[in-house]
Amino acid sequence: MRVLALDYGSARCGCALSDPTGTLATPIEPVLRAGSKAGLAALRELVAQQEVGRVVVGLPLSLSGGDSDQTRATRAFADRLRGALGQGVPVELYDERFTTAIAQRAAAAGDRAAEDSRAAAVLLDDWLARHGHERGVGTP
Repeated sequence: MRVLALDYGSARCGCALSDPTGTLATPIEPVLRAGSKAGLAALRELVAQQEVGRVVVGLPLSLSGGDSDQTRATRAFADRLRGALGQGVPVELYDERFTTAIAQRAAAAGDRAAEDSRAAAVLLDDWLARHGHERGVGTP
């Protein structure tokens, strides 16, 4: 099962996709204005084309674990995405604290993927490491 990770932003949404075994996370092109009608349609098409079985949306909690305006906007986006995808593809929120900082270090090391998509790949790597085997991702 492929997993799609999203690093939501109102202007641009970073995207990363796992391989079918749930082992590798690869940054892919970001989706512009993902919360718009056109953005949700682009995500729905990506999910269908790549045969995505789950979507993980990074939840930008504060360092203390609290909500912010961006956290609330991300929760609202995840709700709209659930509606756009229907019941066949679960959408879950996952703590994304520190993924941007790790992605920025990757940029300094020469990774050319868009920063938002690198952050989504870091998020997906962490999600796969924590949840892959318990959810049947990455198991033969």
